Amino acid sequence: MTATVPALLAGLLGLPFGAVARALARRHCGQSPVPGGPLLAVVMGVVWALLTLRLWPTHPAAVPAYLALAFVCVTLGVIDLRTKLLPNRITYPALPLVAALLLAASAAEHDLGAMVRALEAGGLAGLAFLALVLISPGGLGLGDVKFALVLGLALGWLGWGAVAAGFVGAFLLGGVAALVAVVVLRLGRKAQLPFGPWLAAGALLAVLASAPVPTS
Repeated sequence: MTATVPALLAGLLGLPFGAVARALARRHCGQSPVPGGPLLAVVMGVVWALLTLRLWPTHPAAVPAYLALAFVCVTLGVIDLRTKLLPNRITYPALPLVAALLLAASAAEHDLGAMVRALEAGGLAGLAFLALVLISPGGLGLGDVKFALVLGLALGWLGWGAVAAGFVGAFLLGGVAALVAVVVLRLGRKAQLPFGPWLAAGALLAVLASAPVPTS
């Protein structure tokens, strides 16, 4: 089976999950406005379709893990953008969920080494972000640490190159956003900006870039 049919099915399945993501975001955002249901539904559907299209040719068993990761990324990205918080009710269950799905993929592909690498990458990412929090408490928060652990786990399963691309990309995107906030929006240099959306974007882009392009 080519990747096109699974990608289309994943895209359609992502539409209702976009509505679920919006419901979770509204619960955590309180009075802060949340993007409309159709917008998040389309975003989730497109992201799920692209991830499936890229991963299906070589890692079909891992597709559920990365669809779950995308759901977490979109949901947390919206919440952090509105509230500057990454709630424990999402970050805590995200880790065992993604880990279990990746372990199942490793077993299906007879490649437990990928799972070992994923655990190493997740641990290193978590420790690195914890160190950043301790060094500069006003910058990142513990929510970023827990989110980074989940992202490190998922990116590590694909390889160390994906880990580097995901986190370097996140800091580059965050840097550009901070520059725009200071130069264009005239925010002060000490203004606290959410980093979760850029972590999510960097990770998803790294997954798409690290997976092979299907040829058929």
